[in-house]
Amino acid sequence: MSHTPRGALQGEAYLKSPEQFVSEGLGGVRQRLDAEDPEFQFPVMAELREAGGTDYVAMPLPFSDGQIHTLTLTSDHPTGFSVADLGQIFEAIPMLSRLYEVHTLRRNTSVLLDTYLGTRIGQQVLNGHTQRGDGESIHAVIWFCDLRGSTALADSMPREQFLEELNLFFDSVAGAVLECGGEVLRFIGDAVLAIFPFAEQGSQGTHGTTGAAQVCYSAAEAVREAERRVAAVNRPRIGSDRVEIRYGIGLHVGDVTYGNIGMPERLEFTVIGAAANEAARIKSLCKTLDTPVLISDEFARHFPEALVSLGRHRLRGVAGEREIFTLPPPAA
Repeated sequence: MSHTPRGALQGEAYLKSPEQFVSEGLGGVRQRLDAEDPEFQFPVMAELREAGGTDYVAMPLPFSDGQIHTLTLTSDHPTGFSVADLGQIFEAIPMLSRLYEVHTLRRNTSVLLDTYLGTRIGQQVLNGHTQRGDGESIHAVIWFCDLRGSTALADSMPREQFLEELNLFFDSVAGAVLECGGEVLRFIGDAVLAIFPFAEQGSQGTHGTTGAAQVCYSAAEAVREAERRVAAVNRPRIGSDRVEIRYGIGLHVGDVTYGNIGMPERLEFTVIGAAANEAARIKSLCKTLDTPVLISDEFARHFPEALVSLGRHRLRGVAGEREIFTLPPPAA
């Protein structure tokens, strides 16, 4: 079993396949593949014949909800399937249908959880961590990012167009996080909350770094990748009337509680704690300092390369001043 790619069921390969024929409730399919000058109803049969197939059968697998899935079998035996072979398969169909349905439901559930919650959280929920308070304390890089000027942007265009802009932004920044090994936890309006947990990194990094340094390096690589993606989106907009995408990213390191919060009837799996709040405050400084990426001193202590200091600054709601850094300009 494999996950069906988005749009595959509208593609020509599926619409001209035995699977589509059977799923429409039109019955099973039986076709000898080694006949002379065959006229195949479905293109896939010619491919199976070229691969050495001699006989083909597609049978309906009815699910308990009324959906009809398909069991397909190809033989390369010189005589193909015998009547006895097909009879045994037909008798096994009810059991195979139940077994396949259970596996399909679990796979679909896993895909949905991964899509809506993220891979790490989805597996936590699938493994039964569904009670309020379930969770753990983790040490992580906290990534907070938002779309700059989103209110003015939303006011200047139709909602559908703004939604398209927002998704382009999320593709750029959240896609970069996932590509570099981070976990996207939440989309909060025009903002992205993500983490790079320390415990999930291997002992040896790809650049001679280890442990915390490698995690911070991965988070910084995600920033560079987000920069590249946003630049690619903005490039055709230069000199046009389309507004360029701008963003602010705050990076911090600290302990957070990673688990379920909310009410029994409506839970959310996220991170909470002072470190998460400080990451949000650092991100808020991006506008004040007119710098798209700001980094805490705690992150800088772990990062294996030199950063650019922007001096000491107060974070709203946080006692004292903190030294704030940014990444140096990317190499040419």
